Amino acid sequence: MENVVLVIHLILALGLIGIVLLQRSEGGGLGIGGGGGGVSGRPAYTALGKVTWLFAIAFIITSLSLTIIAAKKSEGDSVIERLGSESSEETKSNTLGNDLLPPSGTDDPLTPPKSE
Repeated sequence: MENVVLVIHLILALGLIGIVLLQRSEGGGLGIGGGGGGVSGRPAYTALGKVTWLFAIAFIITSLSLTIIAAKKSEGDSVIERLGSESSEETKSNTLGNDLLPPSGTDDPLTPPKSE
């Protein structure tokens, strides 16, 4: 179920990007540019504008669906509970520094050889 919603979400995202890029620029980005050409401040709704709204609404719905699915999937599991479930033998054997150094066959100090 999650994979199906995720695939639909990705298709909607790519479609929304494509539709937005196809739209005609009206020169009013960030309030810069001329405001002429139209009698009212509301733009005329085109078919491409309506499709953009449909894709945006569907994108939001799939985003919320994925969030709900992920929340139900991780119900009851928290990071603290996972940390508490480690066995005590593993924590005792992993003392600080023991697993960071390579095993040595002798008790010689770990220094580089002297150059002569």
